[in-house]
Amino acid sequence: MDHMLRRRVGRTDLTLPLLGFGGATLGDAAGPTSEAQALATIEAAWNAGISYFDTSPWYGNGKSELRFGAVLRAKPRDSYVLTTKVGRVYAPRTSPDHPSQTRWRGGLPFQPRFDYTRAGVLRSYEQSLLRLGIERVDALLIHDLDPGHQGSEEGAAARLRELEEGGGYQALAELKAGGAIQAIGAGINRLGMIPQFLARFDIDFFLVAMPYTLLDQGALVEELPLCARRGASVVIGAPFASGILAAAPSAPSTYGYQPPPEPVLARAARIRAVADRYGVPLGAVALQFVLAHHIVASVIPGPSAPEQVRANLAWMRHPIPADVWAELKSQGLLHSAAPVPGEAR
Repeated sequence: MDHMLRRRVGRTDLTLPLLGFGGATLGDAAGPTSEAQALATIEAAWNAGISYFDTSPWYGNGKSELRFGAVLRAKPRDSYVLTTKVGRVYAPRTSPDHPSQTRWRGGLPFQPRFDYTRAGVLRSYEQSLLRLGIERVDALLIHDLDPGHQGSEEGAAARLRELEEGGGYQALAELKAGGAIQAIGAGINRLGMIPQFLARFDIDFFLVAMPYTLLDQGALVEELPLCARRGASVVIGAPFASGILAAAPSAPSTYGYQPPPEPVLARAARIRAVADRYGVPLGAVALQFVLAHHIVASVIPGPSAPEQVRANLAWMRHPIPADVWAELKSQGLLHSAAPVPGEAR
């Protein structure tokens, strides 16, 4: 696959290249990554022609945004797509034990509070521009509005009301109508939220992390068809299921940002065995699979070192025999209706 080919986002004028760069890893969840390595990783992506960068205030409590800004503000602004997220506003930390400090062990000493009101969305947007040092972003995504992050189904429902009745979504719509941004997105980590968003709001695209990978095609049943009917695109985050589909066979790995349970390890091993029989890297199968769905505009793995950028590029280009997809389906390792590369889009 040509990683520089572009696809349109929903019904907007925004287009994205097939391969982008997800910024969560540059928030240093596992501990500090040197500034030199982080900036070199972004530069390596830029030099390879990667021109779509996604970040968030949440990633490292501002650290990811600062790093992307350090590199990208020296580049011509019209030569790349930059997206970030809203839903949290930041202040200096009041406690070293705040959950944001333990989530991002290499992150910055600031702590967030959720705020999906008009004031909160606009404040989050302004803070992001200041951290980036860049005067505009191409899209803003509503971040972490789900039961996991809000504590319960009721908590998520209350935040959806806040986004709607408190003017947060209207603020995004006004930014789009005024040309400050080109698209409105929402980040999704679990099934069930896409229908709730689309019942209330016009969302141009969803950033889907985890429910559509080689290991889980749950979004294929309801979420992705609903997006297609509503004219919303999808960007795939965490295409390696947070690590397990990119790690070496004997290396420690994660699934959903946690140690993988035994059934997941076993399923991943079976998928790897099929790829190995055809001499295909598992990472290539993972990246190219998700791009076969017609509503997927881009995939954004999160490299944290230049060699990972090079690996992603190699995996995008690696030829995959049609028999790989056929065998994965025949063994029940892929949903029978899942689109695969080589089929008509």
